[in-house]
Amino acid sequence: MSNTQQLNDLAVQVRRDILRMVHKVNSGHPGGSLGCTEFLVALYNEIMDRKEGFDMDGIGEDLFFLSNGHISPVFYSVLARAGYFPVEELSTFRLIDSRLQGHPTTHEGLPGVRIASGSLGQGMSVALGAAQAKKLNNDSHLVYSLHGDGELQEGQNWEAIMYASAKNVDNIICTVDLNGQQIDGPTTKVLFMGDLKGKFEAFGWDVVEIIDGNNIEAILKGMELAKSKTGQGKPVCVLLRTEMGHGVDFMMHTHEWHGKAPNDEQLENALSQNPETLGDY
Repeated sequence: MSNTQQLNDLAVQVRRDILRMVHKVNSGHPGGSLGCTEFLVALYNEIMDRKEGFDMDGIGEDLFFLSNGHISPVFYSVLARAGYFPVEELSTFRLIDSRLQGHPTTHEGLPGVRIASGSLGQGMSVALGAAQAKKLNNDSHLVYSLHGDGELQEGQNWEAIMYASAKNVDNIICTVDLNGQQIDGPTTKVLFMGDLKGKFEAFGWDVVEIIDGNNIEAILKGMELAKSKTGQGKPVCVLLRTEMGHGVDFMMHTHEWHGKAPNDEQLENALSQNPETLGDY
């Protein structure tokens, strides 16, 4: 899939999936999911080199690790729409015995999920291990990961950031979702992280900034630049500026929809702002 309009249409449908999933069970995290929709749609349908089927070895293809696992609704929708499992299974989100738990897990054997995530701060360490394994296997493919900006308040990230440059792990692209919000409020008020670009560069990383992280074309251009920086001795960080709750006017510009589901009236309003493009599950 390479047509920008196709990617945008898919993003609208994924947004509908997210809203309907969290509404059905009155549980989940719509805000960050909506904000990362364009990125994950572009990643799985244009940017990553994926092979047919799924296996945990991941040899001969690019890999993705979701670290901020609470945005599972967008992850599940993108995986389903990319053919990893039936779209109809999205209706089982957060139900007992479902493979689509609130935070992704591996023991259910859901295709596309490589690690259990949701305990924040751990994904970069795992992604770095996978990237080093690819080097040992003489596999030239890349490893991608996604992290929340509030998640960087977890100390393990900085151990991983230090390790990546010290060991010249240059086949990894770690993306940070810079929406400026976390569950308790704006990141600047909870624990201000300061100059993240300067911090990553001081730790020996190459940094790419995508100013409009909810624009497909900007994402494709920025990620192509990030890919061009791999293989040069440094890990690569992408700072992706998104809007939490993007695409639903009453969910934007606030942290309040980090982990709250819409009621019936709010769902109808939100869906009206995102008309069906590819068919609901």
